[in-house]
Amino acid sequence: MVVDESTPLLENSQAKAKTPLPKTQLGLTLFVLFSEPMSAQYIFPFINQLIRELGVTGGDDRKIGYYAGVIESLFFVAQALTALYWSRLSDYIGRKPVLLVGLAGLSASNLCFGLSREFWSLVASRCIAGALNGNVGVMKSIVGEITDNTNMARAFALIPIVFSVGASIAYNRNFDSPLYGGGLAKPHDHWPELFSGSFWVQYPYFLPCVVSALFAAFSFFITALFLEESLPSKRRGKESQLEIGAQVGTASDKDASPVPIRTLLKTYSVMIPIANYGILGLVDIGFFALVPLFYATPVEIGGLGLSPFAIGVCMTTFGIGNGLFQMLFTARAIERFGERRVFCSAVLAFFPIIVTFPIMSWVIQLQKEVGLAIWILVFVQMLSWAVIDMAYAVIFVFVTRAAPNKYSLGTMNGLSQTTTSIARAMGPATFTSLFAFSKEYNLLGGNLVYVLLLILLCLLVFLSRRLPELRKDKQ
Repeated sequence: MVVDESTPLLENSQAKAKTPLPKTQLGLTLFVLFSEPMSAQYIFPFINQLIRELGVTGGDDRKIGYYAGVIESLFFVAQALTALYWSRLSDYIGRKPVLLVGLAGLSASNLCFGLSREFWSLVASRCIAGALNGNVGVMKSIVGEITDNTNMARAFALIPIVFSVGASIAYNRNFDSPLYGGGLAKPHDHWPELFSGSFWVQYPYFLPCVVSALFAAFSFFITALFLEESLPSKRRGKESQLEIGAQVGTASDKDASPVPIRTLLKTYSVMIPIANYGILGLVDIGFFALVPLFYATPVEIGGLGLSPFAIGVCMTTFGIGNGLFQMLFTARAIERFGERRVFCSAVLAFFPIIVTFPIMSWVIQLQKEVGLAIWILVFVQMLSWAVIDMAYAVIFVFVTRAAPNKYSLGTMNGLSQTTTSIARAMGPATFTSLFAFSKEYNLLGGNLVYVLLLILLCLLVFLSRRLPELRKDKQ
């Protein structure tokens, strides 16, 4: 099969009625997907305290942020280096074996992290977790294979909900929170009658780690027992093979094999959605890193000076509200306006998000306290952020539809996952450092980091206009 910039997105000329969602297999896939945000982010609430207690910095607390940043980023660095290979492997051996390896790796590495008392073992645990976990790209491939063009958008609209809720459960920096990332740390202090042994004193952060490990292990058994293989060439039974083959629209044996990576990288219709996904992830992770930093920065420096508890309430409320927002509006918006229009409109919501940062700095300098005006601006930021998350459901559809055939879906999702993993690895340290640099040297009034975000956003808006219109025909 010859693939070049003129290669069309997967399409069929015969329009058909909407196909019902495969609820059982889709539900199992989304359940297993919960392990990704939970395992990636559950360490954030306690990593700074853990670094301090292990004595890694030699008593110099100014270095805690450096070591914590290394630990936080390693998961995504390792994932960026290996995601493409796992996804490519799944195009040949099937989705299910790769998922099982990833879940087993997550479970083992989370246990190791909780038992680590040296910096090198923390590093090794997070590297193993990221390196063995190419599951996000693989699970997107599964969703693409068990749906068609009439119901694909509805299925992908559920993925941001999973990430939003999963991150909210795991990521909460308030140690008094009931959510397990922070709430289960140091259980001997919270529930001494249950966790009174010396083990819990020596390993005070083991409980949230073992919760993540057990969830990954449970997901392993759910996958092994109930999740069906979705790769067309590995599905059992001649009848299902013919059904999938007809659904994909393959015309010959040449189409029944993955397209070479080099060919995909030179194909315009493939790289445009991947480029959009990468820039979207970079700008989004920049905002994700700046929000808690800006909210916690003292008023004198230009932040809001909020307490960790207030920030935790804001982020948790947003996580739950965002999940409801995506559930209620994303699929309906896509069905009414189409994928391209929703994506192009959603990325524009970054503009009010970025602009509200300097506006809040100006307002709080006048009021000297967090008043009603600030909370209104915070609400505007969070609402705009929810609108932006609609873009993720859409870009997943574009990446899937850009595949030359469904035997290349794993590679496509591996390329896109590699791109966004690089952004998630580099983005937080880059943008938080630029924030500090801007404030320290008062560059552009302390707003240099926001100008850089605006430049990246303009690039994203330009790339979004290069996306094609998608047809609703059934595959």
